Amino acid sequence: MHGPISDSIPDPLAGTALRTSRYRVSGMDCGSCAAKIETALRRVPGIHEVRVSVPAGMVTVSHESMLGADAVVRPLTILGYGATPADPVVEAGPSNCGGGCCGAEAQPDSHAHSHDHSHDHSHSHSHGHDDASEAPWWRGRKARLTLVAGAALAAATALGLLVPAAEPWAFPLALLVGLVPVARRALAAARAGTPFSIEMLMTVAAIGALLIGAVEEAATVLVLFLVGELLEGVAAGRARAGIRGLTALVPDTALLEQDGGAPHSVPAAGLVVGSVILVRPGDRVAADGVVLSGRSAVDESPVTGESVPKPKAEGDEVFAGTINADGALRVRVTAAARDNTIARIVRLVEEAQASKAPTERLIDRFARFYTPGIVGVAALVAVVPPLLSGGDWTEWIYRALAVLLIGCPCALVISTPAAIAAGLSNGARRGLLLKGGAVLEALGGITTVAFDKTGTLTEGKPRVTDLIPLLGSEAELLADAAALEAGSSHPLARAILAAAAERGIAPPVAGEVTALPGAGLTGKVAGRLLALLSPQAAASSLSAAQADRAAAFAEAGKTVSVLLVDGIPAGLIAMRDEPRPDARSGIEALERAGIRSLMVTGDNARTAGAVAGMLGMAAHAELLPDDKLRIVRDLQARGQRVAKVGDGINDAPALAAADVGIAMGGGTDVALETADAAILHGRVGDVAALVALSRRTMANIRQNIALALGLKAVFLLTTVLGVTGLWPAILADTGATVLVTANALRLLSVRP
Repeated sequence: MHGPISDSIPDPLAGTALRTSRYRVSGMDCGSCAAKIETALRRVPGIHEVRVSVPAGMVTVSHESMLGADAVVRPLTILGYGATPADPVVEAGPSNCGGGCCGAEAQPDSHAHSHDHSHDHSHSHSHGHDDASEAPWWRGRKARLTLVAGAALAAATALGLLVPAAEPWAFPLALLVGLVPVARRALAAARAGTPFSIEMLMTVAAIGALLIGAVEEAATVLVLFLVGELLEGVAAGRARAGIRGLTALVPDTALLEQDGGAPHSVPAAGLVVGSVILVRPGDRVAADGVVLSGRSAVDESPVTGESVPKPKAEGDEVFAGTINADGALRVRVTAAARDNTIARIVRLVEEAQASKAPTERLIDRFARFYTPGIVGVAALVAVVPPLLSGGDWTEWIYRALAVLLIGCPCALVISTPAAIAAGLSNGARRGLLLKGGAVLEALGGITTVAFDKTGTLTEGKPRVTDLIPLLGSEAELLADAAALEAGSSHPLARAILAAAAERGIAPPVAGEVTALPGAGLTGKVAGRLLALLSPQAAASSLSAAQADRAAAFAEAGKTVSVLLVDGIPAGLIAMRDEPRPDARSGIEALERAGIRSLMVTGDNARTAGAVAGMLGMAAHAELLPDDKLRIVRDLQARGQRVAKVGDGINDAPALAAADVGIAMGGGTDVALETADAAILHGRVGDVAALVALSRRTMANIRQNIALALGLKAVFLLTTVLGVTGLWPAILADTGATVLVTANALRLLSVRP
């Protein structure tokens, strides 16, 4: 059979044309899953490279041209994952074309999919894997398995208390409920080339505990393991939903002008380059394009983070997903739907997440050596002394069982998750949300924090900063301006109305209010003709001194409105999105922790420079999403570990590419889902609090590992020497578990 149509790439080493194909994989939700999938696919003849993106649920393979899709799908099905071909990836390189490759000629051939395996989904969860994005998490196989295993453990505990004679068989049965599916997954992974996966670790631990009678502990640890697996699946599904949610920004339909007739509604996905569309006030722009005619202000915050709508006129660019404010625009489409700004952001997010190597669980890395090592030591203890020195077989088998118990990784399995759970709980109580232990670990090593400006370092909305009356008082100036803005929802209008409300000013009623697209408003109040205009629109009415004053405000990053009364300048109103109250102290706290801060924003250079100067940090302004991504990657290339803090969709690619992405409290759903952490209260100082919490948690984890391994090392030696036996070994293992848990719980009372 033939796989999906994909890009051919010459392999200079093998002299063979390679193709790059993508597959959507269901049930993949952690670094352990990624490692098993990568190992299994690398063993398939004809596959040269494998890239796995857990957040996107995507596997990209570089393979020989004649390799069929079944060669990729079958190993994943055996591991318990569902896989279906996705759209091809366009690989950039000297031999490839430019952005045009993403056009219609690169669409997958429908015939290529005609042989897809309709039975894939029937097997996709056979080993307990679920894709939490496909159905509610509580309806998945992982949830059911966790619930049944937990119920079996609770039932065994109750039965043991009520009928002690039933305890010897109740707990083994409870253990088997969760162990059988885990063991099946372990065996499948072993056959695919990963013999010491975390599932194998849990299987060996449970069987070892069963042999020496510590069945209750084994059943409990297994249930905790299943709970952790379930939570990882839920988090992965939400992240994928967040990526898909980006596409909802582009409207489903557009008003197409054709053959000189009236505009008619067509699907936005069908727009082609050169089409002319009409964008009415209040509509979202359906495609990237250039304005042919009309004047308006466009809210570009979803794409650039610009805090104030941007004036647009003939020849100006507009982006898909942005919002037209107050005037109709005729736009010539310059990019097809699959190449518009939002589609590019989606691809940037997926690629950034794919390039960020998944953090392996600490216990999984250690298990590669620890588990086979302990089993080997136990086997040697059981057979070598009797064979070489004629020792008593029963005695040495007994000692080997004690070694297996000491080697049971219960304390190790609990030590890291217990500390992480305590750290996450500590943060959650203070509005600091983190998506797992890998984020906690990464935060402690951050050396640079890149902040967005609007809504992150600042409040996200303009405020009136200066009132310069030229006729009358400040109150009269504000009252007249508020009268004109009373019916508007423009951010600057809300700033003026809020300033009037704060001062207790009730604006008079204005009549004949008219919007001047890209210029301002006019209206009549008490027989006077009022106009609230931009300095450019009012330039002919301003004196040189007044124009200089307006220019000085603009140089300080402020937006200026000029009030004219019967054509005469009556005052200037300056507005700016001001820094959050704790922004300066938050930056200083990071400096004390040895962390550098900088600003990366889509806002204009003057505004960014003014705010950055107030906060004592460097600024990079007028950036698009891919510019922010580039800056993050440049910093990483210079050896910096970067945290990106933002609140908008335009931050999503950089949030995904950074070592740690942090979303501020008022951020969009996409920013929250793409980020690794979220600050719910919107305090800049909470970034330093996250770093402090990470460093304390990682110190606690190191203490726990030292306790667990130290006790095991001591009792391993005394057991082999015959100083201690089975029961001291049980006490050692249980004692280590109690100690590491108690140590982890100390984190609950620590204030970041």
